[in-house]
Order: sequence, then structure tokens, then C-alpha cells
Amino acid sequence: MHTLAILALRDYDKTKMGAFDSLEKHHRAFINVRSVIVAALAFLVAACASARSHATPVPSPAPSPATSGYRIVSPATRSDVTMSQMLGRLSRADVVFFGEQHDDPETHRAEAETLDAIGRLGRPVVLSLEMFERDVQPVLDDYLAGRIGESEFLAHTRPWANYSTGYRRLVELARARHWPVVAANVPRPLASAVGRKGIVALDTLTPVEHLTAAREIVCPMDDYYARFMDEMHVHSTGAGGATEPGDSLPTAMAERFYVAQCVKDETMAESIVMAKRAAPRDVIVVHFDGAFHSDYAQGTVARVKRREPSWDVVVISAVPVADPFVAPIAPESGVADFVVFTKRPSH
Repeated sequence: MHTLAILALRDYDKTKMGAFDSLEKHHRAFINVRSVIVAALAFLVAACASARSHATPVPSPAPSPATSGYRIVSPATRSDVTMSQMLGRLSRADVVFFGEQHDDPETHRAEAETLDAIGRLGRPVVLSLEMFERDVQPVLDDYLAGRIGESEFLAHTRPWANYSTGYRRLVELARARHWPVVAANVPRPLASAVGRKGIVALDTLTPVEHLTAAREIVCPMDDYYARFMDEMHVHSTGAGGATEPGDSLPTAMAERFYVAQCVKDETMAESIVMAKRAAPRDVIVVHFDGAFHSDYAQGTVARVKRREPSWDVVVISAVPVADPFVAPIAPESGVADFVVFTKRPSH
């Protein structure tokens, strides 16, 4: 019987884990538990809607923070920085994490401009994405190599519903510059199995499924666990406790979600490490994920550092606010090396 009472789950040589698509929310965001539960159920029965874009290629964006509605700051020095100043730091990194808000248009614009700017540093680049899962890597590779068209690529890779507006620019930039793109995440069926059944679901993986999740899974009850459970607004009703709309999640359910979150982090971290090890020594891996996975150098970041303690890892976190140019820097202390304040969409 596996429980979270142990700090580290055993190495799954024979039963590597899959994970449910995490219910992460940014640490500043309000959690509507009804939405969390509905989202969890949705992931158990279907994948995200696939985009079927036939739009013309998007040209490489030019960095222009002054006009694009975002502001870059350094929480450590409590000062504003320019894109050029941030690039000076990124130029020395082994891995760069950009933690995003999935539904924020200005965040996606900042991501595309940052990736484009990193690509102009003169170092080889590997793009890594939470938004694609390991089992679709061959199809992604075929698209990047020009062996298949975009419609076929999208039909077989389960792109997120906002792929055309949120991530297409990243993939097309990599394709134009002949950069590898890593489908870093675990497949959703494995994810939903953990979300439903907990860790015992891992004992039924097939040999093929073993390859789509991390070899080593560590899921400690640490500060990351505490932050996750706080986001879930957990209460201790036990496995059979009822949850009313707007109420907190039962502890047992939230802990299953946390195990799934750990598996996502471990798999993305392993994907990043494997990609960098296989690439030229001076390659820089740029990974995009939900900010919860990389804020405070926890989650996926901590798991990369566990595997490669000597690597230089830089974390960027996007924070949508009403006015990015007056947002206070002090509350972001410790969140990331750089915070990108973006203008939150008005509804």
C-alpha cells in the first residue's frame, strides 16, 4: 500500500508513473474548487480539444517590451530590468524555465519574444514544452523535419485548445531555426489513472507506457506539497468525504492530485535533462510550463537540480496584473529570478 507518509516513492523501474494533467493554479490566483473538480472529471474522460489551425506561418517577433504590455523585474534587486539585461543572465544558463499563465495573451507574447531573443544569443537551443506529451514525440519530430504537414501534425498530437494563439509561435520559431522540440509531459491517460486511483494505478503500466513517464519518482511532503495543498484548500474529510460546490477538496483526493503533480514534474524534468545531455555541450534548454511547476524553484526545477546539481538554472515567472507598470515588486520576492508583469485581460 503506497501512501504519502513516505517522503520518497520508490524508483519505478518496472512501473513508471503517468500523471493526471495537473490542476495547477498560479499561487496568486483564486481557486474555485467546483472548477477544479469539473476539470478533473473532464480529464478522466477526454483529452483537451485539438486545434486545427491552417493559418499562415507567424513571423519571428522582435522584442519590444515597451509596447507589448509587459514589464520585466528582478525580485532579488527589486528593480526593473530590460530585455537585454535579462538576456545577459540567460546567456549563461543551462536551462531556462518560463512559468506561464496558460490563458493570458500577453504572457504568450512575452514568451515568444523571449524565446526569439534567446535564439539570437548565438547558442544552440532546445525548446521543451509541457503542452505536448512524450508519446507524440515522433509525430512532432516528423513535423519539424518537414515530413508531414501542420494539419496532420495537429491531428495526431492532441494540442491544447489554445495552441494556435498560445504555442504555435514557439513551435514555428523552432521549426524555422531547426531547433529540437521536446514533448516533455506524460500522456493524459496515465495522468487520469493516477488522478482517479492514486499511486496504485502505476502497477498496471505496460512496457510501452513505461517509456512515457520518468524512471525515478520522488514525491516528498515538503514546501511544494504544502503550497499545493494550500492551493487546493484541503480539508480532512477522508476519502469518502463529500465536497459541496465551493467547498474544499477532501485530503485524500488532493493527495492523489499531488502525486499526479509530482509525476508531471518528474517526467518533465527527466525530459529536459535527457534532451540537454544528448545535445551539444553549449545548448540552452528553454522550457515552458504552468508557473506553479517552476515558481520558487520547486516542482520541475527542483527535480532538474536533483538530477544535475551543477547546472545553472534560471526561472522566469509571468504574473498578470491590472497595470504591469505600477505593480509592486516586493511581493514577488523568491518567486523567480525574473518576473514578467503582464497586463491582465479585462473581461
